Amino acid sequence: MKQVINVLKRKDGEKRLAVIRLEVDYELATLYDAIIENDETKKTECIQKLEKLRQEMVLLEA
Repeated sequence: MKQVINVLKRKDGEKRLAVIRLEVDYELATLYDAIIENDETKKTECIQKLEKLRQEMVLLEA
């Protein structure tokens, strides 16, 4: 039973990692636009979102 649960968790984690990678790509594109526009508020928001995504990614990959 534990093995089945571990396999399901692993599959869910793999799916979430794929979604996180897409979110990171989007945030990087948004950050690039903010840099070009010299929008400090948007840059700060993007950096914070990227940091949260990075932390989640590290937890899932461990």
